[in-house]
Amino acid sequence: MEPLTALDAALSRSAAAKEVPGVVAMAATEAGILYEGAYGQRDLVSGPTMTRDTVFRIASMTKAVTSVAAMQLVEQGKLQLDEPIGNVLPELAAPRVLEGFESSGRPRLRPARRPITLRHLLTHTAGFGYEMWNSDLIRYVEGTGIPSFLTGKAAALHAPLVFDPGDRWEYGINIDWAGRAIEAVSGEPLNFYFAEHVFAPLGMTDTGFVPSADQASRLARVHRRRSDGSLEPITFDRPQGEFFSGGGGLLSTGRDYLTFLQMLLHGGRFNGVELLRPETVALIGQNHIGDLKLGVMKTAMPELSNDVDLFPGVRCGHGLANVINGQPGPNGRSAGTLTWAGLFNSYYWIDPQKRITGVILTQILPFADASTVRLYGEFERGVYDLLMN
Repeated sequence: MEPLTALDAALSRSAAAKEVPGVVAMAATEAGILYEGAYGQRDLVSGPTMTRDTVFRIASMTKAVTSVAAMQLVEQGKLQLDEPIGNVLPELAAPRVLEGFESSGRPRLRPARRPITLRHLLTHTAGFGYEMWNSDLIRYVEGTGIPSFLTGKAAALHAPLVFDPGDRWEYGINIDWAGRAIEAVSGEPLNFYFAEHVFAPLGMTDTGFVPSADQASRLARVHRRRSDGSLEPITFDRPQGEFFSGGGGLLSTGRDYLTFLQMLLHGGRFNGVELLRPETVALIGQNHIGDLKLGVMKTAMPELSNDVDLFPGVRCGHGLANVINGQPGPNGRSAGTLTWAGLFNSYYWIDPQKRITGVILTQILPFADASTVRLYGEFERGVYDLLMN
């Protein structure tokens, strides 16, 4: 079977078998678009058919956009990677670390041993966590009355650290604080900053925090994986929260997000504009956490996420925007490939060595869905087969 036919077949078969409700998958090389495909439905109950302009909640794929915006401001000297971020955000000037709980349930807090920096935030080494992968934070929320991060309330950002800055890697609300830093030094709300300095220059007309009526009409519905493996549509349309979430608030399309990835693949220059200098993009793609290990993200909220180990047995690092594969992947990607994902099972990668990037989007909970991860691998393998053909 020809590589293009095989790739189409893998995606269409998964949608037809309802392993995913619907999927959009795209890839590009330096020369341009290599592959575009859309299969299945936006909603398994009411349709309509999935199309290439379908809008998705891209969740934590927002983080790479926020990191690019922050690095624009680093280039301008308005943010510094290694100065205390408390100089920009007074709320983070005296961070406190959650050490445990008294027998009464009262949390034990102490001052952090060192300040938080922007580099800590962008690499998830600042000490912040997420409730869905940290049961101590769930206990803290329940015991103190601070709102859960899932509420979208700004007060949720004031959860304590769970370790000292720089001591280890843990996925958390770090990039939301980076978004607040962007607002503080630019003087613009995050939605305006993104629109003016990232989306408009690249022509990303279908990406933002609040959808237009037209975009809302193209929005895919979230589905939940039942215990028997089947999928059911659910309502997951919470309104915009009290702050624009740089860690997970954007909606986008496959073509728009691929444009963003192509910009990074091209060293910060694309569609006739330069968002970042090539040396800045190269810096983003370097490992900034040394020998710290990512490990397995153990779920504390199984309704939202499975345990997460997307690259079993592979030593990974973290750059200023993405996880970095420390060695070649089984489906074609090179060592040094940049990658991450979104809560609703959307995934992307940028391979600087083989000069290719790809994105695959669906809308399923919980995260790290086995069927979707398997399809992601098939898609990646098919893209590299196309590249070699």
